[in-house]
This record gives sequence, structure tokens and C-alpha cells, in this order.
Amino acid sequence: MRTIQHWINGSTVGGEGTTRLPVFDPATGEQAAEVIAATAGEVREAVRAATAAFPGWRATGLSRRAEVMFRFRELVDANRKEIAGLISAEHGKTVADALGELARGIENIEFAAGASALLKGGFTEQASTGVDVYSIRQPLGVVAGITPFNFPAMVPMWMFCTALVAGNAFVLKPSEKDPSTSLLLADLLHQAGAPAGVFNVVQGDSTAVEALLADPGIAAVSFVGSTPVARHVYETATRAGKRVQALGGAKNHMVVLPDADLDAAADAAVSAGYGSAGERCMAVSVVVAVGPVADPLVDAIARRVAAIRVGPASDPNAEMGPLISREHRDRVAGYLAGGGGDVVVDGRVAPAAQGPGFFLGPSLVDNVSTGSGYYTDEIFGPVLSVVRVRTYDEAVALVNDNPYGNGTAIFTRDGGAARRFQYEVVCGMVGVNVPIPVPVAYYSFGGWKSSLFGDLHMYGPEGLDFYTRTKVVTSRWPDPSTSQVDLGFPTVR
Repeated sequence: MRTIQHWINGSTVGGEGTTRLPVFDPATGEQAAEVIAATAGEVREAVRAATAAFPGWRATGLSRRAEVMFRFRELVDANRKEIAGLISAEHGKTVADALGELARGIENIEFAAGASALLKGGFTEQASTGVDVYSIRQPLGVVAGITPFNFPAMVPMWMFCTALVAGNAFVLKPSEKDPSTSLLLADLLHQAGAPAGVFNVVQGDSTAVEALLADPGIAAVSFVGSTPVARHVYETATRAGKRVQALGGAKNHMVVLPDADLDAAADAAVSAGYGSAGERCMAVSVVVAVGPVADPLVDAIARRVAAIRVGPASDPNAEMGPLISREHRDRVAGYLAGGGGDVVVDGRVAPAAQGPGFFLGPSLVDNVSTGSGYYTDEIFGPVLSVVRVRTYDEAVALVNDNPYGNGTAIFTRDGGAARRFQYEVVCGMVGVNVPIPVPVAYYSFGGWKSSLFGDLHMYGPEGLDFYTRTKVVTSRWPDPSTSQVDLGFPTVR
């Protein structure tokens, strides 16, 4: 049985704990490896290694840190197939989907490599007579990232690339469900020139998470996961005096107006609803059909759903893979046994759902009640709900009344309606005829309401703000002959 190790102080380290966590191949349902969960002591060891490495890394020239990111980008690009294969083997997503995840992660490496211009401060000469004032941006110290199973390469790169180029040291706690990718990234980063201890990986479960949240050596925590856990991370870490950005769950709506291109809207709903088996925080989970578009739209989606090819990543024709675990597959399937909507396509009867792996076919549910679990819960699986409303105003009210505010989209040919929607909707990321509006790397990612706990979004310019703090220096180099005692309050004159 293969054992997944930690990465501490520049090399792999075997676990000393007694808790074993299984790692499955979701396509077969068989255990492929195990994680020896880190103890609190091992987490402390990783933090100590990062603490020791931080002063030297901070003192390393910004151009040199950027050079490490350039080299890391080239190594990740050269190893795309191996990384994508690891992702597919432990997560279950298709190879094409894994390569797409990796491409978006590489965008963030590229942003970090070019972030030097954004890390500069400001300077005001002669703010007062003989006085100059300037600001400088400095790293926080040792920071931690806690990442989810659904993007084992991209989400960690959202965090550590920005943190490292800013001069911080990093401790990553990846998901225990698909942990191997983190070790390959750590090795490539080491090959790129990151000194030992600058980047560390601790594998494990809630014990490792709680140790990171409590450790006084951790200055900031980044998290992506469900809303209940995001809230816990935020409240626990802020009580310990840490800076926190905790991204939570979502219920992403796609509003389709009567004038929309029907085929384009149906294609988008299927692509965004069932890609990666719906295990995306930006997946469209609710189609809001406005007025007379509902019947033809549901028919068009249903035809496309029936044609989706479900299978393992080893099948080059597969478009959708299994879910991450048997328990999660069964939980998602359980929604289809309840009420609250009309099941148009039932994924439980798909041929792939009968196989040994954690497969569930795509499902489509029409006439969904906003009080049902279909609508209120983040299902995080291949279940697409359709809510029918009469007017544009009802559609906007539906989106704005939802407790989540991660992403939303509108499909229309009317530029005025689209302009009004992006202005009125209460949500962090908006797509206009774009179903999954994940920002490019030089903007920042994050939602509103219960989808984000903290003030700053992830990666991009706000990511740099999160991983740095500003120091303002006021300096005077007076002529010694002009120096005198002055007990008055300092003023600008």
C-alpha cells in the first residue's frame, strides 16, 4: 500500500501518527493509498521549518523570488501530463478537465512571476519642509493554506504562488482525499530554487487544521471549502489574532431571459452544471428560467444531458467522471429520492451509476421549489435544478435573497438588461453570457455574503494585499544647525 508523506524543510518526511486515512481511486472504488495524518507535533515541525526559512527568503531579492516563479512555471508546464494524471487518479475528473485546472493554475504562477510592479510602495518628497514620506510593502511571515479536494493543483497555486513571491514562507494542508499532487508541486518548487523550509506540506485531517489555526507562528490562513467550515476557520483563526480569508460554499444561479440564444444557454447550462461532476464551487446549480423560455430550455438541456458520456478518466471518450467518494455519491443521489421538484433526468439509472466506482449520472430537476433541498443546499454534484419565474425582477430577487453570493450569470441578447443585472445583483462574480465567471489571474476570486469570510479575495491584486502589510516611513535629514526642541504637536508646514 502506497503511503502519502509530508514535505517538510525541503524533503519528504514519513508520518509518525497513528491515524490512517484511505485514498481511493474513485473510478474503481478501490483504495489506492493511505495518508498517515499529521500530528500536532508534526504541524509544529513544519511551522518551525517555515519560521527558520522566512528571514532568508524575505531578504532574497524580489527579482530572485520572481525568477523562482518563472522556473516553477516552466517545470509545471513540462510536467502537465504527470500532474493531470495524478489529479485524475485521485479525484476522478477527466484528464481534459484536469489539464484545464492546471492551465488556470499556471495563470496564477505567471501573475506571481510578474507581480514585482504591484509590490512597490509610494514616495512623497517634501511632504513637509525637509520631510519625505514613503510606504513599503512587507510580507507577513509564515502563512498557511487549507485547500479542498476538487482542485488539488489550482487552489493551492491560488495561494502559495502569491504568498511566496511576496516574501512569505508557506505551510499547505491539502485535502486528504487527493493529496499526492501537493507533493509533486512541492518537489517542482524545490527544483525551481525555493530554499528548504520556504514551502511545506502537512497531510492529514482536522487535527492538522486545528493545529495550524492555533499555532502562534502562523500569521495568516487562507481556506477554500464549505461554508460551515469556512466560518469555523475564520472565527477560530481570527480569535488567535491571525489574518484570514475563508472562501465558503455557493449556490450559483444562471438567469436565462426570453431573448437569449437558446442553444447557447442550454450548452452553457450543461457545461457549467455537469463539468467535473458538479464538484466545483463555481458550478451552475440553478437555472432561473424567465417566462416563456422555460419549456424549450428544459427540453434543450434534457436532450444534451442524455448525450453526456460518463466514465473513468482512462476512457478518452468520457466527458464526466465519478464523484470523490462513495459517501458523497450516496448523499448526492439521496436528493433525487426526495420531493421539491420534477425529476426530468434521473442520474441514478444511468449505466455508469451501476459500476464499481463512485459514479452517478447527470440529473435534471424542473419546477424546483425554493424551499426544497434542491435549492437550499449546496449539493456539490451533477444535479441541475430549474426554477421558473415570470419576470426579470423576480429572477434578480431570487439571486439576491439567496444566502450565498459566489457567482452568477445572465444569458440575454439585451445589453441594457445585462448592464442592469451586473449593477443590481448582489454577488461577487458575474458572467454575461459566460456561465462560469472565474476571473483571470490579474483580477481576484471571491464571493459575497456567506460565500466569503474576511475582507480580501483570493489571488491577483487582492491576494498580494492579503499576504503583505504596509509600513509608512516619515524621514527627515535636517541640517544640524536647524535642529531645536519643539514640544508642539507635529504639523505639516
